[in-house]
Amino acid sequence: MKEKATSFDIAYKAGVSQSTVSRALRNSPLVNEATREKIQAIAKELNYKVDKNASNLRSQQSDTIALLLFADPTNDDSDINPFFLSMLGSITRACANKGYDLLVSFQQASDDWHADFEDSNKADGLILLGYGDYVDYEEKLIKLLDQGTHFVRWGAEVKNLPLISIGCDNHQGGIEMTEHLIKKGRTKLAFLGSASSHAPEFFDRYKGHCQSLKDNGLVVNQALQFNALYTEEAGYQAACKLIAGGEPFDAICAACDLIAIGAMRALQEHGISIPEQVALVGFDDIAVASFTFPPLTTVKQDTQLAGELLVNTLLTMIHGEAAKTTLIPPELVIRKSCGSGL
Repeated sequence: MKEKATSFDIAYKAGVSQSTVSRALRNSPLVNEATREKIQAIAKELNYKVDKNASNLRSQQSDTIALLLFADPTNDDSDINPFFLSMLGSITRACANKGYDLLVSFQQASDDWHADFEDSNKADGLILLGYGDYVDYEEKLIKLLDQGTHFVRWGAEVKNLPLISIGCDNHQGGIEMTEHLIKKGRTKLAFLGSASSHAPEFFDRYKGHCQSLKDNGLVVNQALQFNALYTEEAGYQAACKLIAGGEPFDAICAACDLIAIGAMRALQEHGISIPEQVALVGFDDIAVASFTFPPLTTVKQDTQLAGELLVNTLLTMIHGEAAKTTLIPPELVIRKSCGSGL
C-alpha cells in the first residue's frame, strides 16, 4: 500500500523547509504568494491531507470558532431568532474564507463557557449572539473577561466593561425610524419594546426615538411606551395594551420586526387600518418583513457585514492584536406600512 504523503515530502519537492510548507498550507502571509501557490499545487498533486489533530496538538489551536446562540422562543420551535439566521450564514462563510471550522451551539446553562470551549481546546474563541436579560447575562461576560477568554459579542456597545462588541448603531436607527414617521405627518407616536438596561439594544432605539421626538418639537408621552421582547406574541400583547389604554396614537415604532408583526395582527383584529390610521415601522429587516400585509417598513441591520466583522475581529483577538468595538450604520427600508412614497 502506498504511504500517505507528508509535509516533508512536499518540502523536499518544493525545495523549502517543512515549516514553510506548514505556513503555506495555512495561507500564512509570511510566505510569499508564488511560493505559497507552488507548495499548494504540489500538495494537491501528492493528494496531501492535513492531519488536523496533529496540527492542532502542535499549535495548541483548534482552528475552530464556537458560535453560541441564546435560545429564543420562536413560532417554529427552532429557538433561533430569525434575525440571527441570516447572520449565521455570513459567519459560516467568513470562517470558511479564513480556514476555520465553525462549531454552533446553544448557550447552555453551564456557567463556565471558557472551560466548555476554549480551555478544552474545542475552540480558539467564542462568538456570542443574543443574551435574554442583559442584567443577568453580564455576570457571565465578566467571568469570560476574568478568564482571558477570546470572545466577541453581537450587541450594543458596553461602556462600563472592556467588552469587544459588533453591533448596529441602534440610537441612530431609532432616530431614523421616528424621523420618517414624523415626515409622513404622524405626531402621536407609540414605541413598543423594552426601555431599560435589561435590553440595551432596544433601550438605545428608544432613546433615539425620544431624541427625534424632542428635536421635532413633539412630546415624549410615556403612556405610549409598552414593554415587549423579541417575539410576535410580545408585540401582539403590547399593541393590545396600547389600544386598550385609550391614548390616541397614529404611528408605532417597534423595537424589532417580530414585535411589529405581532402589533400588526393586533391592529388588524381591532379594525385599525395600516397605514391609513396607524403607520408602523420595525427594526431588523428579517426575511418575512417584505411579505407582511402591508409590507413592513423597517430599519435594516447589515447581517453580511456583521458576520464578517464578528469573525475578523475575533481572529484579531486570537492572534494577540488589538481589536475594537464597531457599530454598523442602520439603513431605513421603506415599504407600504407607512404609506406609499417616501
